[in-house]
Amino acid sequence: MARGINKVILIGNLGQDPEMRFTPSGTAVANLNVATSDTWMDRQSGQRQERTEWHRVVMFNKTAEIAQQYLKKGSKVYIEGRLQTRKWQDQNGQDRYSTEIVANDMQMLDGRTGDFQGGGAPQNSYPQNNAAQNGPAQNAPAQNAPAQNSPVQNHAAPSSPAQHNQGGGYSQQNSPQSTPRPAQPAPSHQGNQAPQPHQQNNSYGAPDPGNFDDFDDEIPF
Repeated sequence: MARGINKVILIGNLGQDPEMRFTPSGTAVANLNVATSDTWMDRQSGQRQERTEWHRVVMFNKTAEIAQQYLKKGSKVYIEGRLQTRKWQDQNGQDRYSTEIVANDMQMLDGRTGDFQGGGAPQNSYPQNNAAQNGPAQNAPAQNAPAQNSPVQNHAAPSSPAQHNQGGGYSQQNSPQSTPRPAQPAPSHQGNQAPQPHQQNNSYGAPDPGNFDDFDDEIPF
């Protein structure tokens, strides 16, 4: 079975001052008579018609005290509550039934406005995380400090090879410099071989060593 809804919203004017009383337990109770009016245009007469409905409203506790203090006859109010029917006996002992509106929320619409449902003032949302947010911003320069020092080491690296040996962590910088050094003997060796064709050209037409041996044997002493 679907859940029912019992909700009433009224915007009207008080027909008389609130009636204030207290229960034997000390609970404050205020009774209000609120009038709501609606108007329409009569098609036959062409005149505007108005109809007024009276509502009996009951308030309890703090809301009742505020109504008794600030409301009066003619005050315009906003009321939100629920319908409730109660049973009571008259002076003759006969059972009587009365349907009334139990107010859960009341707002004054004449100059003084406010919600007296017991809802507190809106809480201000302060930035609590400001300190946490500002913390990383202050530590950011400390994190960037290594990045600022690294370019200085890179500029000093080409000037002094000894610093490359001390900063062994920069393997990428040492690797390109170590590769040309083994390659240097190879070009120098090739440079030494290059003059060999020129030496052979200078000895062009010289006899073979074997011919010198034969020539010595034929020389008489």
